[in-house]
Amino acid sequence: MPIDSAAAPARALAAAPRRGRRRIAVAGAAVVLAAVVAGMIRLLWSDTPAQLPEPRCQAVIEDGSTASIDIEQSENASLIAGVAAQRGLIPRAVSIALATAFQESKIRNLDYGDLDSLGLFQQRPSAGWGTPEEILDPYYSTNMFYDAMERVDGWQSADIGDVAQEVQRSAFPDAYDQHIARARILASALSGETPAAWSCVVHSAATADPVGLAEAAKQAYGSEITAFESTPADPDGKAAKLQFDGTTEQAAWSAAAFAQSWAAAKGVQSVQVGDRLWTAAADGYAP
Repeated sequence: MPIDSAAAPARALAAAPRRGRRRIAVAGAAVVLAAVVAGMIRLLWSDTPAQLPEPRCQAVIEDGSTASIDIEQSENASLIAGVAAQRGLIPRAVSIALATAFQESKIRNLDYGDLDSLGLFQQRPSAGWGTPEEILDPYYSTNMFYDAMERVDGWQSADIGDVAQEVQRSAFPDAYDQHIARARILASALSGETPAAWSCVVHSAATADPVGLAEAAKQAYGSEITAFESTPADPDGKAAKLQFDGTTEQAAWSAAAFAQSWAAAKGVQSVQVGDRLWTAAADGYAP
């Protein structure tokens, strides 16, 4: 449950622009999605659910620290990281946003809350954050959070809990601190700051939906994703390619984490970055 609603921002917030959203179409039923940058990310779909452990996603960073969340949380956490990348924000911004969302909603897009609070960050329509429909759009609410965060002086180096409180104006200002360590681990993996650090175990029962995945990625990453086109390389003629223009290896790992996080909803069975392969039935990347 959220500890308190997000109060009005320091000054009226305007709706964040939707950056880089484009319509995309692929002939036939695309079952492969690849992203090329510092190697290749390849995503395969399967309509057959596997016998898997409990669905979850886990971050394991270089010092051995770990943090795990469930699939619903992972979808929301990955789009929070993607929106930060679209805006050119450093991974610390993702840490701030995730620590806030942990406390306010447990990183769930709630359609209820204290008074009229709603969404990932429990923002209030009556306090100027937007309409209920807008706030329940996680891309909109995440952009609104980052808009307010960027107006906090020194957010790049200030205490994460203090920044969260400056944005949220909670009745429990110290409550965000308990989530900081976990948020930092997740942010490092989801932002691609630590390569191959994100791995999900999913039950991929959904029908393959590469177009839906690409649309979700475009909303999150914006113009970073520049192409989604048919590719004849697949012998069944059911391949498509998602290309990142001018991005880095870090961006590739972030996109891979995004794809894994949405695997259950979009039917992704495997993700490959260079020679590293993740499958829904495995717990981690393998060469």
